[in-house]
Formats: sequence, C-alpha cells, structure tokens
Amino acid sequence: MTTWLDLASDDPFGVANLPYGVFAPPGGQPRVGVRIGGRVLDLAAVLRDSVFAAPSLNAFMARGRSEWTRVRALITESLSDERHRDAVEPHLHRLDEVRLSLPFEVADYVDFYASEHHATNLGRLLRPGTAPLTANWKHLPIGYHGRSGTVVVSGTPVRRPSGQIKDPDLDAPGFGPTRRLDIEAEVGFVVGAGSALGRPVTTAEFAHRVFGVCLVNDWSARDLQAWEYVPLGPFLGKSFATSVSPWIVPLDALGEAWTAPPARDPAPLPYLADAGEQGLDLALEVRLNDERVSAPPFAGMYWTGAQMLAHLTVNGASTRTGDLYASGTVSGPVPGEYGSFMEMTEAGRKPLPLADGTSRGFLLDGDEVTISGTAPGPGGIRLGLGEVSGRVLPPG
Repeated sequence: MTTWLDLASDDPFGVANLPYGVFAPPGGQPRVGVRIGGRVLDLAAVLRDSVFAAPSLNAFMARGRSEWTRVRALITESLSDERHRDAVEPHLHRLDEVRLSLPFEVADYVDFYASEHHATNLGRLLRPGTAPLTANWKHLPIGYHGRSGTVVVSGTPVRRPSGQIKDPDLDAPGFGPTRRLDIEAEVGFVVGAGSALGRPVTTAEFAHRVFGVCLVNDWSARDLQAWEYVPLGPFLGKSFATSVSPWIVPLDALGEAWTAPPARDPAPLPYLADAGEQGLDLALEVRLNDERVSAPPFAGMYWTGAQMLAHLTVNGASTRTGDLYASGTVSGPVPGEYGSFMEMTEAGRKPLPLADGTSRGFLLDGDEVTISGTAPGPGGIRLGLGEVSGRVLPPG
C-alpha cells in the first residue's frame, strides 16, 4: 500500500496502520486526527465532518462498525491517491508541533488477568507451596473494575502513592509512600459500540463492538495491594494511575495480526467458545530509563479480547462507548519476557542490574518507564502501536 507522502515503505505508521488520536495544532483546539508517518492528519478539515472537531473519539466511535470502515477507506484514499494531495497536504501537522491528549473519554475501566505465565509467576511468589493458579483461573477471565477517572495519556507524570502498608514482622499497618512501585505492561481494548443492559455480548460480536487497541501501563503499588486485596481484590494499590498510549489502532488495521490462542484445558464454557482466530500476535517492549528490560509477547495470552468482553457482559452488564478493558500484565514463559518488575526481580529479592551500574527491585522516583509495541502488517512490515510512558514523581 503506497502513499504520496515521502515515507519509507516499511514505516510503522504508513497507510496500512492509520491509528486515531486527539491532537491540538499550534494555537488550535483539540480535535481528532490520524497518524501517518511523523505527522497527524486533521480529519475535520479533510473530511469536513464536525464529529472530528470534537476533543475525543467517542462521538465517532459511537457511529459503529460500518462507519468506521467507510471512514478508514476515505482516509486511505486521501493519503494514497495523488489527486488528493493539494487538498490534503495543508492539513498535515508535524508531530513535534502538536499536543497529544487522551484519545477518548473513558466511560468504565476493567482490568483482566489473562496471561497464564503472569498468573503462574505471581502465584508462586505470593502463595509458595500451593497451586500457583487459583481454582477458577482456567474457567473464566478474572478481572476487577478500576477507576476511569485516573486513566491518563502517555507522558503524564505519575506521583508515588501513599497508603496503608503492613510489614510482615509488625502487628499493625503503618502509613506512608509505597516502597514497591511497579508497572504492568498491558494491551487495552476500546469499546466503540456499546451494548444494552441485560444483553450479553458474544465472542462473535467482538469486532462489531470493539473499535481498536492501545497500550496500557497499569501502575501498581505492590505493598499497598498486598495488605488491602483480601478479600475484595485491588483497590488503592491500582487506582492512583493507569496510563494509555495516545494512538488507538483500529481493528481494521490488524488483519495480519490475528492468531489462534493457546490450547485450553479444560475447554471453556460455551459462552466463552472461540469464534475463529481471535488472539493477537503483538510484540511489546518495556524500557526503563531508555534501557530495554523486557519483551513480552501478547500471542501467548490465555484469554482473548473477545472472551474478556463476553465474560464482562455475560451477567447482563452493559457497555458504553469509551469503555476500556485491559488484558492484565503480558508475560511470556521465560525471563526477558516478563511484564512487571514483580516478576523480573522475584518480588524485589533479585534486583535487576542496569547498564549504568545501578539496579532496581522496584521503581525509584525519577524513573521513566516506556512500553511500546508492534503488530504484523501486510507484506511483512511491522505496524506501530505507539508507546505509553510515564515518569515517577516523589509523593505529594
């Protein structure tokens, strides 16, 4: 697929990708755009549709699958056919001249726990001497409801949270800043077309409901989490910040990335049955202060995005445009593929050595974590998923 722009044929943000985001041009208001190479296209100006002059993707996503497909075809033609160059080129803005915002208004946020490798690693660390997976883990996608108001766009600093911490050798908890600040490298799914209360969504409906994917860092305070999570699960150890990438890659761009998920034993219940190849072959990378520390593979995730959505709604829960649900930590089977420092350092017992001579058990103030990702594209190219980054600030 070619374009009249001066782009390399293997540019990760070429016309085969076209992720959506929200940007503000110099002196202008936030609006919807599409990334092409190192530029962003002002869709309101080119397509003359006021829905793209809004400061979020929600109104456009609410139009549904047929409109998503139609608009993508228009954008592709505008950037591919030389006849449109004179009309389109003035509305391309350099990325280093614009300000990127949260690409959609987050309605609800749910975080899952879909990696068998991650769940097994944490089970061994937290419950030594017992079965690493809980009895329900292979029967349903485990998850929890998070806090949509603390979902922030990439580049937003993350302040070290404080809360109750119970040291193992003390009888009562104390209060203070977390000493075990961690990351979780995840993939997020953005609901475009919501579903009615009382109507479960099937796995076959996934592509009609979900608009696209983004990268997620679900920051975690492990010591707060350890004290509070029994019996109701994550709360303040998770709710202080969840970072997302500024670009939403539409499902229509991921045609080459679909793959069969791992074999399941036991077979899932009928409402969780696979509807074709609904796994995604995505490659993630985690960098700490610009040093690569891990490369988690998403293809090995036990539960797919379609199964997560089906389970999220099987009790009749509704979904809304702008709902975000994330995969949970993406981890592979071996060191170098873990998506959290909890796993990389065995809960801090084996600090990770870094090239500058320092080491990390968990994150220090001033540390910056960046998660990036790619997906297979047509003709053997890799499509960029963008990146999500955040720097740790001292406690307030």
